[in-house]
Amino acid sequence: MKRDAIKKRPLSDTTLANLEPEGKDYRERDTGALYFLVQKTGKKSWQLRYKNEKGTWSWKGLGAYPSVSGATARLKANELSVKIANGEPIETRKEIKNKQQEVIQRKFNIIMNEWLDTKKSSWGEKTFDKAKKSIDRHITPKFGERDFSEITPEEWFDFFQSLQRSLKIHTQVEKLTSYCRNAYDWAKFKGKINSNPLEGMTKYLDKNKGGNMKFVEIDEFPELIKKIRKHHQRKLAIGLELMVLLFPRPVELRFATWNQFDFDKAIWIKPAEIMKKGITHAVPLPRQAITLLKELEQYRTESDLLFAGRNSLSQPISDNTFNMALNRMGYKGRQNPHGFRHIASTALNNKFSDKEQVVEACLAHMKKGVKGAYDKGTHVGERIGMMQWWADYIDNLVQTE
Repeated sequence: MKRDAIKKRPLSDTTLANLEPEGKDYRERDTGALYFLVQKTGKKSWQLRYKNEKGTWSWKGLGAYPSVSGATARLKANELSVKIANGEPIETRKEIKNKQQEVIQRKFNIIMNEWLDTKKSSWGEKTFDKAKKSIDRHITPKFGERDFSEITPEEWFDFFQSLQRSLKIHTQVEKLTSYCRNAYDWAKFKGKINSNPLEGMTKYLDKNKGGNMKFVEIDEFPELIKKIRKHHQRKLAIGLELMVLLFPRPVELRFATWNQFDFDKAIWIKPAEIMKKGITHAVPLPRQAITLLKELEQYRTESDLLFAGRNSLSQPISDNTFNMALNRMGYKGRQNPHGFRHIASTALNNKFSDKEQVVEACLAHMKKGVKGAYDKGTHVGERIGMMQWWADYIDNLVQTE
């Protein structure tokens, strides 16, 4: 239908649907200041002609046809005309776009990622990735798309307290609250907010009483050792028994590689990059540990890792693998891999109460006090005997049970 065939206005539905494009864009008045735009490409839409704040004529888009029907366009035009008559400003497309961009910039995800970017150069890659995964898992689904300035302190408190009580991840919650508080500090520094809704919150959250060390009492220990030795996955059983004998932090065994072990010298050199304090640490290997490691060699793959993951020879097993094995043996909430450190520490301190610094060295702890600051020795000689005593003590516990 040619536009010179239009007989009446407002434009009928038939006219709107059948108006043909021409060599250039054109507008046909519908009613009042409402116009129907037909582009040479065939696209059709609605526009309102009005005078802007500067007193010049402008066009305000009201939507594409047929998504916006004639009736809907007339209703929109009428509402806008009332606003204009009352002196209310009409937002331009650019203003709307800027406002939408501003809304995006106020999402919590944005300030969190901006703050994380400031930590890339100071955090190690593993630390950064671990923090990012924790944030993406717990914070992003709940608050990622929210305007950070509208999230109340009460919402944050209820959220973190719920995580503590439902998931029992007190240590992780401490880190998450720290990440979020720092993100808000960053927003404050950038002039986006005046106050931090997480300021002072941690003192009101539940305190972590159990830490991440779940451990059985010594009278239950022999039965646990027996169950570990009978575990149907021998490789996993060896890993757990090495946890018992050498009591490393779980991450240290997960990232252990074969080139760190010297069987002739009976020593495991743990490199600084996998150590909590970033200091290389030597662990004397008792005879029982060497026997287990040589057995573990039978399962060795192309990977240099003692415990490579299923999907990648360059990545270790999940940090939850050993814990799940203990859970399935009936020790959920009673014993986890980190808890073997507590059991060993208690036994060694009881036996060698006069050699606190040597026990601390076995645990790869920083030495305390003036003596710790000036004692540069690592007590390797004494630790050899101490580690062998611990391995023999375990064997004796199982045999006499």
